[in-house]
Amino acid sequence: MTDASGAPAFLDTLLDRTIAPGYSRLGFRLRRRGWPADDPHPDAMRGRTALVTGSNSGIGKAIAAELAGLGGSVVLAVRDRGRGEQAAEEIMAADPTADVSVTVCDVSDPRSVADCANELTARLSRLDVLIHNAGVLPPRRIETAEGHETTLATHVLGPLLLTDRLVPLLDAADGSRVILMSSGGMYTQRLAVDDPEFRLGRYSGTTAYARTKRMQVALTPLLAEHYAPQRISVHCMHPGWADTPGVTASLPAFHRLTGPLLRSPAEGADTAVWLAATSATLPSGRFWHDRRVRPEHYLRRTRYTADEAWRLWQFCREAAGIGVG
Repeated sequence: MTDASGAPAFLDTLLDRTIAPGYSRLGFRLRRRGWPADDPHPDAMRGRTALVTGSNSGIGKAIAAELAGLGGSVVLAVRDRGRGEQAAEEIMAADPTADVSVTVCDVSDPRSVADCANELTARLSRLDVLIHNAGVLPPRRIETAEGHETTLATHVLGPLLLTDRLVPLLDAADGSRVILMSSGGMYTQRLAVDDPEFRLGRYSGTTAYARTKRMQVALTPLLAEHYAPQRISVHCMHPGWADTPGVTASLPAFHRLTGPLLRSPAEGADTAVWLAATSATLPSGRFWHDRRVRPEHYLRRTRYTADEAWRLWQFCREAAGIGVG
C-alpha cells in the first residue's frame, strides 16, 4: 500500500520514526518518487499572491522562487531591504517571468509588522498565501524592545500579529492558506506554557528555538478554528534537515556532522510550496512533513492538555497585542 507521501506506508512511517533517514535527503527522494508530476500544477499560483517572511535566503528564498515559478505574484518580507532586493533579482535572473517584489518586515517588532501590513493593504486587493518562515536562533537570551524573548517574538508573537493584521486581505481571497514553518526539533520539547519567555533555568538558543517551534504546532489547531469563519486554513510543517545559511551559521557542528545528508533548500521548501499551491482539499490545523500529516508527539512527556494549549493561546495573543479571543 502506498500513501500520499509517495512511499509505501510502512516505509514512510519507518523513515519518519527513525529521524535521520526521514529528515535527510534520502527520505525526501524516496518519498517523492510516488508524488504526481502535476501536483502542484505548473500554473497553480497563476493569479494568486503569496507573502513569504524570511525569504532573502535559504528555504524562504526557495519557497518564493518555487511559488513564482508556478505563476504566483510573490512578496518577499525581509528585515533588510537591500538583501531582499538582491534575492528578488536573483530569483528573476533565474526566471525572467517571475513576479517578485519586496517589503520590509521584522516580525519580532510590532511596529514593523504594522507598517508592513499597512503597506500591503494599500497595494494588494487580496492575499492567497501567507508563509511564516522567518526564524532566529540566538546565542544568548535576548529581549525585544517590548521585553519579549526573541525566539518567542519571531516564531510566535510576530506571526500571530501579522496574520491578524492581514485578515482582511486573506478574507478577500477564495480560501486563503496560512503556513507556519516549524522544525522537527520541536518533538523534544514540552509546551512551555508556564515559562513561555524562557526566564527560568539555563538558557539555550537551540532549546528556545525548539520550544517556540512546539508552540507553533500547538497553536495551529486553535488558529485554524479561529479563522475558519473567514475560510482561512492554517497549516504547520517541518522541512526536515536542510542545508541553509542559517544552519551553517547557528549549528556549525550539526552541519559538519550531517552535511552529506542535508536536503537542498528547494527540497526543504517542497512541503510548504505544496501546501500553498496544491489543488487538493487539505485538512486545516494539522502538522505536515513531506506532504503527509505527521504525529505531533513521539514522546509521552511532551504531551499537553487542551487547557494548556488554550492558556498559551491567551498569553500569546495578549503578548502580541491582539487581545484574547
